[in-house]
Amino acid sequence: MSPVSICMLLVVLLVSSTSPSAQPIRTAANLVYLETPSDSTSQKIEGSLLNALVFVILIAVVTFILVILYYYNFTNFLKNYMRFSAFFVLSVMGGSIFLSIIRQFSIPVDVITCFVLLFNFTVVGVLSVFAEGIPIPIFLRQVYMVVLGIIVAAWFTNLPEWTTWTLLVALAVYDLVAVLAPGGPLKILVELASSRDDDLPALVYEARPMVSRRRSGLGLLVGGVSSDSVELEMARRDGSGSGEIMDEETSPLVASTSSQFSVSLSPNDRVRENEIVEDEVERMTPLSAMLGVRDEVGPQVRSGEVREEMTRGIKLGLGDFVFYSVLVGRAAMYDLMTVYACYLAIISGLGCTLILLSVFRQALPALPISIALGIIFYFLTRVLMEPFVVGTSTNLMMF
Repeated sequence: MSPVSICMLLVVLLVSSTSPSAQPIRTAANLVYLETPSDSTSQKIEGSLLNALVFVILIAVVTFILVILYYYNFTNFLKNYMRFSAFFVLSVMGGSIFLSIIRQFSIPVDVITCFVLLFNFTVVGVLSVFAEGIPIPIFLRQVYMVVLGIIVAAWFTNLPEWTTWTLLVALAVYDLVAVLAPGGPLKILVELASSRDDDLPALVYEARPMVSRRRSGLGLLVGGVSSDSVELEMARRDGSGSGEIMDEETSPLVASTSSQFSVSLSPNDRVRENEIVEDEVERMTPLSAMLGVRDEVGPQVRSGEVREEMTRGIKLGLGDFVFYSVLVGRAAMYDLMTVYACYLAIISGLGCTLILLSVFRQALPALPISIALGIIFYFLTRVLMEPFVVGTSTNLMMF
């Protein structure tokens, strides 16, 4: 909830503080019809439907090409394409927004300083999101993923109103079909990545990053969570054993401390260890069932044997960040009351999606519920609630 809320908040602030472009921009979302205020309502509806249809077809074609390339293991090409996309968004689109902010607030900065700041910002962003073999803090990667969502969403808010609403509805329907329908491109992509035990070749925000642990000595996995209390208990009872912290990468959402200790056990200690392990399994298995984690109890690892544990967290596509923020950004062009209503609707929809995710245990589309609730609450607030609240306030009936 936090990164999505931050992304929406910053897009609202950006839309509210900068003046919209006077001329409509031509993008992939309005290739067919460029809406103007002088057009009739029927023209706007027909043109926006054509724009949404063409845009969804383009997205479907690009996604199928992505699936084909990933199926035939063109992973290096896909990674380079993603790096170029992130570089373009941060440098060109982000630079344009940065210049508009400078003009809007009359920030005193020279051209050379602006270029150096933008170049460093872009390079660090690309390395943070796609670096391999470089120890990048996960927090920095998450920040840049949110920044990418803000930049793209800010550009989409420049689309005309009718095109924006039609596009949001069309993308929610496409997301539903692409993820759940047999043969859907996103469904195929997720299944391919799962079968290969690989990351999705896409810009994805991961709430809890993948954690790789190398375990030495005695190890126990209970529902995917390391039983550190067992190892700490064994280290305390064994007077001769000294604890050595193993190299690992911890996740901000892992509930337990993950320091691993290597201990030497006597035969009597092994008996006590088995008793502790059984108690720990009985105590932790119900918790793992509540958390929706598979109950797997791995065998004890012999001394000198190395085992690697991979834990995965909830992932949310960057497109979900973008179109949530586009909806509240469009609402910010009307009034803040509508922004509050749309925000609560989107967060409620995301919560419902997370509940369904824990029930069905498979990849689910994150757009349909949130976008549907957001659009419904936008028009209900704009048509019913806002006139009522403003009318009662101006007539001194409500303070």
